[in-house]
Order: sequence, then structure tokens, then C-alpha cells
Amino acid sequence: MAIEDNPKSRETYGAELRRRREAAGLTQEELSRRVVMSRTHIAHIEAGRRRPDVEDARRLDRVMDSGGFFERFLPSLKEGKVAEHFAEALELERQAKAIREYAPKLVPGVLQTESYAREVLSSGFPSKTEAERDRLLGTRLARARILDDFHSPVFWALLDEAVLRRGAGCPKVMSEQLRHIADLGESRRIRVHVLPFSLGLHSLLEGFVSLMWFDDLPPVAYVEALKTGRVLEVLSVVRECQAVYDHALGDALSHRESLALIRTVAEEYEHAQQ
Repeated sequence: MAIEDNPKSRETYGAELRRRREAAGLTQEELSRRVVMSRTHIAHIEAGRRRPDVEDARRLDRVMDSGGFFERFLPSLKEGKVAEHFAEALELERQAKAIREYAPKLVPGVLQTESYAREVLSSGFPSKTEAERDRLLGTRLARARILDDFHSPVFWALLDEAVLRRGAGCPKVMSEQLRHIADLGESRRIRVHVLPFSLGLHSLLEGFVSLMWFDDLPPVAYVEALKTGRVLEVLSVVRECQAVYDHALGDALSHRESLALIRTVAEEYEHAQQ
């Protein structure tokens, strides 16, 4: 059964988890050990602040012997809006007061222009219809609205040089995309650092990571790979991700040097278009 993900549905879902947990005589700590989930995550689910992913819901069903309730009634974003594994991260992104992302291959979704995002969404497999692609495109462009407020969230983008060099569509698309990033950086809305090819290997080569901080929640890390993604909440793991990010950041070009490189590559695309 499809239940739309919204604050009310998450509160109802969390209240039912709390009711069933207490009826089973379990504390949050005891339940967290049985379902292999942090106690903090259990607390956030019960308070309606977060939603479990599908695998979490299945483990809850097994441990609570709930007949599949937690998977069937899992609040989910409407079909086609985002990948299931990204739904929780999207909600957290909207709440974050500070975000630091590392992108190894593609421009981070929050920074994508419409033309660039359309090319990215058109390149996946299996192929999407235009209607499916446009639904995803609308969601992706809406994400950029978190940058409408000049002060929050504080956004840092750490980009591998491959992000700048990997073409998406025609040279015009890439030039506009890179100039958009540079404009945001020069306006001081975001901070940008590039890890140049000349650096060689670095500590973040394993893949995409987004670090998020909040006013009233512990920090989290979101990591992503092919067809999968995971919000990490265990504080020791989150701190390790933060340390790896900081290590790579120390090897990156400065903000000013990065903006200069981004504009130089944008000019190269413009020359190629001519």
C-alpha cells in the first residue's frame, strides 16, 4: 500500500512503532539491538522525524512479528519522484543547517542546471519515458531551492576534476553548468573546492558522500553507489566519514583557485562549441 511520505504519515507510523514496541515490553535500546539499527534512529522514527528504508522496515517486521505491517505502510515518496534509497536523505537535506558533499563524477543534484539535469536523467538505464524523466527533473530542480536562503544551509561542494571534464550533452550545457557553479561560488552562497587530476589518488575515491548537520539532530552521512544508498547515523562512523572528507579537502585547490579552474574549463567548452 502506497502511503505518501509527509510529516503526518511519519508521525502516525512512528506512533504505531512505539505502541507495538511497548506492547512487546522492549526498550528502544533492546529493539535497536534486535533489528541492527541505532537507538537514535529508532527514536527519530518514533518521533516522526525520520523514516526507515525498506530493509529497516523488513527487519522491524521480522523482529516485531507484525505480519509485514512496517513494510506495507512505509511512508514513501510518490512513485517516480526519487529513488527509494534516496528518499530519507532528501528529507534530511531539507532540514540540514550545513551540508558538505563530495562528488566524484557528476555535479551534485542541488547544483545542477535544468539542461544538465535533463541530460543526466536521460542517460540512465533502463530508459525513462519523457513523462517519467520530467517528474524526476521537477524534483531535482526543486532541491536547489534550499539555496534560496543565503545563510542556510551552509553548502560546501568538493568536486573531483572529473565532474568538470565529463561532458553531459553538448558543450553549451556544460559551459552553462560550470558557470552556474562559479556564479554561486563567487556570490559566496556556496564554497567550492576541486580535487585536480594532478593530485592523483585521494582519500575519497570510493564514491559520493554527503555530510549533514542539524540544529536539533545528530549529524549524519549519506553514501551512495550503483542503485543503492544509505544514511549512516552511528556517530563513530559519521565522524570517520567527516575525517576522510577533511583529509581530501586538505589536498584540494583553494576556493579561489577552484573557481578559476571551473571558469577556465567552461571557456574550453565554449570554444569547442564554436
